Amino acid sequence: MKIFHLPDLGEGLAEAEIREWYVKVGDVVKVDQPLVSMETAKAVVDVPSPYAGKITHLHGKTNEIVKTGAPLVTYETEEVAADKGSVVGKLETSEKKWDDGDVIIGTTKTKSSTIKAMPAARALAQQWNVDLSLIQPTGPQGLITTDDVKQFIEKKPQTTQLDSHTEPLRGVRRVMAQTMAQSHREVVPVTIIEDADLTGLPSKTDITVRILKAIVAAAKEEPALNAWFDGKTLERKIFDEVHIGLAVDSSGGLFVPVIKNVGVLSDQALRQAIDDYKESINARTVSPTDLQGSTITLSNFGMIAGRYATPIIVPPAVAILGCGRTRDVVMPRDGEIIVGRIMPLSLTFDHRAVTGGEATRFLGTVIKSLQSK
Repeated sequence: MKIFHLPDLGEGLAEAEIREWYVKVGDVVKVDQPLVSMETAKAVVDVPSPYAGKITHLHGKTNEIVKTGAPLVTYETEEVAADKGSVVGKLETSEKKWDDGDVIIGTTKTKSSTIKAMPAARALAQQWNVDLSLIQPTGPQGLITTDDVKQFIEKKPQTTQLDSHTEPLRGVRRVMAQTMAQSHREVVPVTIIEDADLTGLPSKTDITVRILKAIVAAAKEEPALNAWFDGKTLERKIFDEVHIGLAVDSSGGLFVPVIKNVGVLSDQALRQAIDDYKESINARTVSPTDLQGSTITLSNFGMIAGRYATPIIVPPAVAILGCGRTRDVVMPRDGEIIVGRIMPLSLTFDHRAVTGGEATRFLGTVIKSLQSK
């Protein structure tokens, strides 16, 4: 027997989600034959078989999460597997959970830390979505009974039932939730807002490309915002190259592909990179390496709606620029009243690594670059 454990599908990814099995138990596979489609932090990856042989067990079902290094596929091969123990024969190491809260590990029975409850009580609690840890047990040796659950349900405030359904967050949305929680824990965010006057720009200006170029100009003026920060060691790494993560909305969730070394790319090359990323994201073929390494992020949310925002920084980066929807406004110009066009900007920065002066000068340079003809 051979067991194939889930490899690291990215740079230190802790887990992946099973999206689709290409094989089933009993299939005979060859080396490098695709086994399963796995959804990682931001991409879908086909995992090839490292062995040739007959599939005897698939460790996981569609939509289940598998930890990196955990068993994925068991094969029957002609190779002789070494014994796991010092005794002759096969040593079982699987776990079985029992309703009374005990766990069998191999042949040894040990007590788990789970809440003790009667099987019927567990089933009733699951049916009514009741947290057993909130129930005071009255059964022998602290055992929760069905009556305990029923009494809790009767005392629990009842809310109006609405037509709805719950579903677990999966794939990109699940990773987004984890990333946002990390940002909330680790970053000290401050947001400043200002408007850029785009009245003088030609009507056919590629505004996204223009903003990318403006970020490069601002990073040269205030490099403190084109950086990574380690909150544990209080160390900051400032980059010479500007790698901009471009937030892209899709039906599958939020993706942030990275345009590397923006400062050396032409306007045409930048537009091509943007279009290529949009196409690969919609097709879910974007490479995991294309979603890593950003030194600063651009969120052009104004393409959908909204003027100002408080964009979220993803560590270890220290800044993100949000661009709102452009609009026509009445403004004074050379003693006259004209109708001009402005773009609202929102810059969020990590105040642990960036001063207010650095952030405002950065934003000022972005505006100056956008307004230059």
